[in-house]
Amino acid sequence: MSIRLFDLTGRRALITGSSQGIGYAMAEGLARAGAEIVLNGRDEAKLRAAAQRLGAKHTLSFDATDHEAVRKSVDGFEADVGAIDILVNNAGMQHRTPLEDFPADAFERLLKTNISTVFNVGQAVARHMIRRGAGKIINIASVQTALARPGIAPYTATKGAVGNLTKGMATDWAKYGLQCNAIAPGYFDTPLNAALVADPDFSAWLEKRTPAGRWGKVEELVGACIFLSSDASSFVNGHVLYVDGGITVSL
Repeated sequence: MSIRLFDLTGRRALITGSSQGIGYAMAEGLARAGAEIVLNGRDEAKLRAAAQRLGAKHTLSFDATDHEAVRKSVDGFEADVGAIDILVNNAGMQHRTPLEDFPADAFERLLKTNISTVFNVGQAVARHMIRRGAGKIINIASVQTALARPGIAPYTATKGAVGNLTKGMATDWAKYGLQCNAIAPGYFDTPLNAALVADPDFSAWLEKRTPAGRWGKVEELVGACIFLSSDASSFVNGHVLYVDGGITVSL
């Protein structure tokens, strides 16, 4: 197998929620593989700082929960700059509260941030990919796509939806030459998990529960992202790739 299968030279990738954490790591990794990256986030100061560190030429500061704003931003970028060949739908949030006490407004925010963004940006970008007959969409799911833990039932519901929306995207769009897949990270040391990382009891539990015996490092997601962005995955569609140290396969 030629190493060129994983070469992203000449392709442009939009990564939502990429000013920090997993999105930033994936943007950095795609850039190292040759892609021209387009960063996205709502905090313009953080976005500019991330772009400066990565040497990214392009940023889009749309709110991914706003369907019309996403459409206008993507359409404008395609018209003014050029094609988005790869989309990584990474924007997301967490809220931890026992289900019986879970605030309704927090539930609605989770739905908008974790599911609506995947639909909004996925649809806006796919319309251009369909016209070109090619494209890669990678949605960021979670181990909670398959598993549940106390206190995060609505988050679990949203990530289950991301997994099934990924399957739906593949079912509708594979005939147009698109490959739509998901990466499901396990427990990674990120800002989203800062409270858990700081909890010695949780870290001890996680190390025992995970066959690999540790937290994941965000750079360990990059290989999966490059694979699903490249020609190496040309016949992979609707797949959820778990990168989790084995936690979903072990009791």
